Amino acid sequence: MLTGKTALVTGSTSGIGLGLAVALAKAGANVMLNGFGEVESAKAEVARHGGKVSYHGADMSKPAEIEAMVRACEAEFGTLDILVNNAGIQHVANIEDFPVERWDAIIAINLSSAFHTTRLALPGMKQRNWGRVINVASVHGLVASAQKSAYVAAKHGIVGFTKTAALECATTGITHNAICPGWVLTPLVQKQIDARAAQANISKEQAQKDLLAEKQPSLQFTTPEQLAELALFMCSPAGDNIRGVAWNVDGGWVAQ
Repeated sequence: MLTGKTALVTGSTSGIGLGLAVALAKAGANVMLNGFGEVESAKAEVARHGGKVSYHGADMSKPAEIEAMVRACEAEFGTLDILVNNAGIQHVANIEDFPVERWDAIIAINLSSAFHTTRLALPGMKQRNWGRVINVASVHGLVASAQKSAYVAAKHGIVGFTKTAALECATTGITHNAICPGWVLTPLVQKQIDARAAQANISKEQAQKDLLAEKQPSLQFTTPEQLAELALFMCSPAGDNIRGVAWNVDGGWVAQ
């Protein structure tokens, strides 16, 4: 389906990003990975499934490094057709206790990086009149949770940015959409489960069950593979007129 296309997926050495990268490779795309996880194992995992795979270690809080990554992708593969903005970090604290440097880092990586990648990728996409920009937001782009002010602000920002970009490209072959997962069992979420278990002196299994019960009525985690299938749908001809959507995959979280 995507043979001859090139995808850049930020934050793709583990979790949701890696799942998206694997799916895009299976569909025939060349893939450039980015992130601070196990790089070689991620590259091997993606390479097993299809097209060429590369990696760039850009720090997503640094605009100059982001530009170097986009240019490297275009230089290596000749094109950048599918941009997946997935890189993200989290910190949990009350607003009055929130470290200023953590706020700045979360806004930079979870929000501003998507602006930089998008502004750099758009000229080439417009020249070819085809592109897909998929922003991995969060259910927290639609609703809030206490103690996550920076993350919620950034994810709400990503949803707004997605809508604006979609309007600017509305008459072109370039679509911009956001995917808003609820709980997905990523390394980031596993850390929260472990912390909850330690704090309450309960098993990790019970902590996991309690975490889901608070917010996600299905009591099931969404999987990276399910999110990847949605991303592929957005990249298909069926997604040509899906524009500016914030598509929640959240087990009923926002329906409450």
